[in-house]
Amino acid sequence: MIATTLNEFIIERQEEFPYAKGELSRLLSHISLAAKIVHREVSKAGLVDILGEAGATNVHGENQKKLDVFADEKFINALRGSAECCGIASEENEEIVIFDSEVARNGDYVVTMDPLDGSSNIDVNVSIGTIFAIYRRVSPVGHKATEEDFLQPGRSQVAAGYVIYGSSTMLVYSTGKGVHGFTLDPSIGEFCLSHPNIKTPHSGYIYSINEGNYKKFAKGVKKYLKYCQVSDEPTNRPYSSRYIGSLVADFHRNLLQGGIFIYPKTEHDPCGKLRLLYECNPVAFLVEQAGGKATNGRGERILDIVPKKLHQREPLYVGSRNMVDKAEEFIKEFGD
Repeated sequence: MIATTLNEFIIERQEEFPYAKGELSRLLSHISLAAKIVHREVSKAGLVDILGEAGATNVHGENQKKLDVFADEKFINALRGSAECCGIASEENEEIVIFDSEVARNGDYVVTMDPLDGSSNIDVNVSIGTIFAIYRRVSPVGHKATEEDFLQPGRSQVAAGYVIYGSSTMLVYSTGKGVHGFTLDPSIGEFCLSHPNIKTPHSGYIYSINEGNYKKFAKGVKKYLKYCQVSDEPTNRPYSSRYIGSLVADFHRNLLQGGIFIYPKTEHDPCGKLRLLYECNPVAFLVEQAGGKATNGRGERILDIVPKKLHQREPLYVGSRNMVDKAEEFIKEFGD
């Protein structure tokens, strides 16, 4: 059996986007190219001088790892060379990165991305990832990209996905027509279709949350966690607690097996900690395409939130539909 490569799959699906005329396909191909380069460096990170701190902080005040900087540069360079992208919003950059060549100004798309999610796990060889979202620009073609191009609600995404660098490297993406996963075959250097039409279970047995922050959680969150931990045969409780600390890794496992990932607001982070544009929106787009649900815990669909700034933060409750619904019941009753 001959495996279908990512590029072949994208070309086969082009007819689903008559307005795109191949631009979206080429943009996804450039993202996959950058992912291969990052995979190469991640896989040999212990052998070269790209582990550890880069000696700088990003816009959020977080210490940058050398691989953070490397990944950011590679994805920016790949997208700059695509001729389809006129600008990027990245976790690693305070302002939008505008591509100002004549070709880029005629690009139809902007990209938001977290180049290396879970970078605190880099030095201990735990799964990390890349998250991205693609939007059609709203500013006039032929001009520079503007911040308005990025401040669109998640429902306006034309594509979103992530790459997980783990025991194998996978690229999972959706263009609004289902979710599909591709595993990198290092022997041929191609992403090959391995998980077509991913559907997440309506209920699962895993809850993912940083329970070290338990004392800072609101009453509704604490009550839901106790619910997860109490034995109840009809609902397969108690659930298993699984928390890696890389959004991509936790989300990927729960997407395939069923579960809920929660990053609530706390006293210390009253707006939540995850960034709406390049973390919450892409995974919300993917989980809805797979039959799941993503909200801010207060009944507000993540994809309906209109961002007010580039690095806006939001609480996130994402995963199996029935589990997110149950968490919201506790929050509604006891408060968030």
